[in-house]
Amino acid sequence: MSFIPQTSVQTGKYMPVFLALLAAFLFGLNAPFSKLLLSHISPMFMAAFLYLGAGTGMLVLHRFTAEGKTEAPLSSEELPWILSMIFLDVLAPFLLMWGLKLTTAANASLLLNFEMAATSIIAFFFFHEAVGTRMWCSIGIITAASMILSLDFSNIAGTWDFSKGSLLILAACICWGMENNCTRNLSEKSPAQIVIVKGFGSGGTAFLLAMLLGEPFPHMPSSMILTVLLGFVAYGLSIFCYVKAQRYLGASRTSAYYAAAPFIGVLLSLIILHEFPSPAFILALVLMGWGVWLAVREKHCHRHQHEILTHNHAHLHDDLHHQHIHNPPVKGWHTHEHVHEACVHTHPHNPDIHHRHLH
Repeated sequence: MSFIPQTSVQTGKYMPVFLALLAAFLFGLNAPFSKLLLSHISPMFMAAFLYLGAGTGMLVLHRFTAEGKTEAPLSSEELPWILSMIFLDVLAPFLLMWGLKLTTAANASLLLNFEMAATSIIAFFFFHEAVGTRMWCSIGIITAASMILSLDFSNIAGTWDFSKGSLLILAACICWGMENNCTRNLSEKSPAQIVIVKGFGSGGTAFLLAMLLGEPFPHMPSSMILTVLLGFVAYGLSIFCYVKAQRYLGASRTSAYYAAAPFIGVLLSLIILHEFPSPAFILALVLMGWGVWLAVREKHCHRHQHEILTHNHAHLHDDLHHQHIHNPPVKGWHTHEHVHEACVHTHPHNPDIHHRHLH
């Protein structure tokens, strides 16, 4: 069995939600601990070691689990999405680390909620995921809260200005929103392989860029080791759980649950770094909480048509969409190319790999 449980529509319908929340908790560790490590490592090297830690740790775990036997591997058909994912995964953490040097970890953590809004908007306009009224309200509220956090109220002239650190973090969120939708198109394939490719592809590229840009190489081995470990937990395991959840929830809904990560980061920043919130921060925190609550309550049910679909992914035979027959019979999780016949039915659903129809 895989070291993180798999799920289907009927067996453990809450497992995708659990995986999305677990991914959020693990990524929530990123901002406060990265803020501490940035005093010893430059932003580009920081991004490199975070992703290299994710790839290395997942490669070790992948070799000692049976996931490779139950998950469909990546293929050359996904190469455009893989290359786009790697590029965005180099740019996003670099922007985040750069922004962290210019703002507080608590502020950065809360701003990361804008990733959910960016993911949902891109999923709606470019991939035609259904976005309901609650989700649009959530996007508007989170965007407003992000604008409040981005304003710099410390200007001695009495005028408002945008914080450079906050704008860099919002740019990172947009990059991750694009990257989440690239990953969405890979989510039926092996999550461990996706993390390994992300880790070594993005980490190796960031490392090479750091060397070419002449950034100072870290002199403290302990800082590098801690960054690699943080990368494995906050990026490797987090991305693994995120991809598993995205397979069943779609991009926008997974990002809604994933929006718990910034609140975890805020709490840790206040405890570990003793960063005291401003009135604007508290107002934004309340708005963010309201926006996330609306997003999580989004429901979607209508009569829909399934076209004939042929694809390859890990599955069971205990749901509405995997009723094909094996001879001899197969039990448990397995993967192979299979065909879904055309049908029309009504049931609550998410924009998962079987429900990417137009609205």
